[in-house]
Amino acid sequence: MHRPTISEIEAGRRRVSADEVAQLADLYGTSAEWITTGKSTSPATGPDDRLALVARELGKMSDADLDRLMGLLEMIRAPRGEQ
Repeated sequence: MHRPTISEIEAGRRRVSADEVAQLADLYGTSAEWITTGKSTSPATGPDDRLALVARELGKMSDADLDRLMGLLEMIRAPRGEQ
């Protein structure tokens, strides 16, 4: 899904098709039910809710912010002494 499409959906200016809901659920590792209602009657099979929240927030970031975040993650993951 393209960033402008997601922005239009988030802003409420575009309806989401069933196929797009399925794509989002797959992308975020959750159910279509959770995407549409925020609730799930089935046992969780994907990442915990914190990871889903992080993934949604990442989708809202600009390319420049994502690049800076990736740099920060690389720095955090680097073994001490390599920073």
